[in-house]
Amino acid sequence: MTKLGVIADDFTGATDIASFMVNAGWKVVMFNGVPSQAFDATDVDAIVIALKSRSIPLTDAVHQSLSASDWLKSQGCQRQLFKYCSTFDSTEQGNIGPVTDALMKNLNTAMTLICPAVPDNQRTIIHGHLFVKGELLNESGMQHHPVTPMTQSSLKKLMEMQSTGFCGNVSFDCVKNRTDEIAAQLDALAASKAKYVIFDVLDNADLLTVARATQHFPLVTGAAGLGYAIAALDTKQLTSTKSSIEIAASGSSVVLSGSCSSMTNQQVDFYQQLAPSLALDVEKIIHDQGYLHTVFDWVQEYKDATLAPLVYATQPPQIIEIIQRNYGAALVSEKIENFFANLARHLSSAGFNKFIVAGGETSGAVTQGLDINGMVIGEAVAPGVPWTQVLGEDKWVILKSGNFGNSDFFLKAQEYFHE
Repeated sequence: MTKLGVIADDFTGATDIASFMVNAGWKVVMFNGVPSQAFDATDVDAIVIALKSRSIPLTDAVHQSLSASDWLKSQGCQRQLFKYCSTFDSTEQGNIGPVTDALMKNLNTAMTLICPAVPDNQRTIIHGHLFVKGELLNESGMQHHPVTPMTQSSLKKLMEMQSTGFCGNVSFDCVKNRTDEIAAQLDALAASKAKYVIFDVLDNADLLTVARATQHFPLVTGAAGLGYAIAALDTKQLTSTKSSIEIAASGSSVVLSGSCSSMTNQQVDFYQQLAPSLALDVEKIIHDQGYLHTVFDWVQEYKDATLAPLVYATQPPQIIEIIQRNYGAALVSEKIENFFANLARHLSSAGFNKFIVAGGETSGAVTQGLDINGMVIGEAVAPGVPWTQVLGEDKWVILKSGNFGNSDFFLKAQEYFHE
């Protein structure tokens, strides 16, 4: 019987949590979008459905998430996890809050968990505030995010302004020192009509405490760390294992970067000193229909290079602000995503079979451009960022959320198929 159904709001988030659960010892299958037919999940511990619902219109996000929830229920996944980014990427309108509310109603539960903590990636929670590498969320660089700028670090405030209920908090002292009191605290919060509960979390031991305390919840929400804790609690396995896939050295590889996060900027800066690189011209993406073929031809020139050529739309925040002011954030994002999707499709037809992709929205676009329906999860290059093999094909894709990995990530990813 499948123990957990996961609804992820973007593709990198889906591979992220799938990788964490595999490392904890679970067998996981991942689908891109809601499957059109049933799946034999007899020997599967978790099913992950990757949506592209983080930044789409609210009604569409809710509709897609409910469709995923209903399909998971039909597969026997009565317990579900709504997976969002560890930096709680959302606006004052959603989509995290409204989707959570809709899933709570669909699963008939009055309380759920809000837990974006991922200690392995230095996402921690203290006094209900989310920290990224020791910095408050709104001081971590996420305040400059082009689509979902995070100007607040209080999870209580972030959740309450986009949902229909209020949050309670289980303090760090209770999580660490008074675990026998957690159940009583949850009962008290339920009696006060709290819909969402936030636990303070500093390390993986705290996550296991959270997973244990909320294992009776039909719905939990959070990031990949929570998925790991749930799986580790089930397997009693607190050390990582490796799930490997064979990545062919033959064929060509490419790096496609659309994320504008501070870490991806560092990764682009590092990698372009070592390998062929091309910065995309947003003006030409918007106005020049022949620009796609120009970029395609450039990548083709380097198909046999020792290191994969890099094509990037990654820009510092001040440049993004100027571009968005001229054309509007929505139009710019749409044009860039469509460009990456079409470029990936053309490159695949030309024999490129390994794609290293940075950015949640970019990863979703590339996955759709390559017409990928499902993936086998392989070994992680960085926490939550595994190589994956496309089901039934000799094609490999790595989908990296913007802030994940170290500065040498693009180089390190290629060590898995370079002799």
